[in-house]
Amino acid sequence: MVMSGEKAGGGNGNGSVAGAVEEERAGVSASAQVPASALARASAPAQAPAQAPAPAPTQARVSLRERKKQLTYRAISDAAVAMFLERGFDKVSVAEVAAAADISKPTLFRYFPAKEDLALHRFADREDEAARVVGGRAPGASPLEALRRHFLAGLDRRDPATGLCDAPQVLAFHRLLYGAPSLVARLYAYQGRSEAALARALGGGVTARLAAGQVIAVLRILAEENWRRIDAGESADRVYAGAVQAAEEAFVQLRSGLEPEGRG
Repeated sequence: MVMSGEKAGGGNGNGSVAGAVEEERAGVSASAQVPASALARASAPAQAPAQAPAPAPTQARVSLRERKKQLTYRAISDAAVAMFLERGFDKVSVAEVAAAADISKPTLFRYFPAKEDLALHRFADREDEAARVVGGRAPGASPLEALRRHFLAGLDRRDPATGLCDAPQVLAFHRLLYGAPSLVARLYAYQGRSEAALARALGGGVTARLAAGQVIAVLRILAEENWRRIDAGESADRVYAGAVQAAEEAFVQLRSGLEPEGRG
């Protein structure tokens, strides 16, 4: 999987990462958890959602505080990624990132437990993307069909998460990521959480975990193949048709399994 090409800075109006940290500290640090719809089976159609009540004022305030917190995370991460791209991941220390962000090392580690998380924070926003697609699918659509449509739409808009993006900043980040073994290893932990979130959205249990594992693996392999071709010099437009065909074939295989019924 790949990163979002979006850039965002946190702060209190002066663009300072330290200012963003101080502003976030003054707020309420609370995550707004929205439970995904439970599904009895991966192929079950969605039910029409009930109208949700309007959020209470307190909920709205918590959401705003959480948004400020996420902006702070991203501002620190963006500062770190800029340094990693310029000098290489292994040649930049955590102390240097903290100094560039104008915060202390202990403060940085409160936001990012490991150096690798500084580069991979942008993946955190997408950890539960597959689960959200399943939970928010249209009435009558199966989870697999919703995921298929979502991935194809991503290819069409050249979403970096599909690997089909040849924007220079995305290519530079991919080369940084795949050129550092510790970053690749850390990425698998993020993907493991994506798998767990999707399994919960599919109803939990061994069957849901098996299905989630297959789906996340397929999405990862499709994205990596698209990235491999673009890194070899092809444009996103040139790769597009083959990427769509590969995705369609992959989802057919997910639906039918490794061996079609009737074959021994």
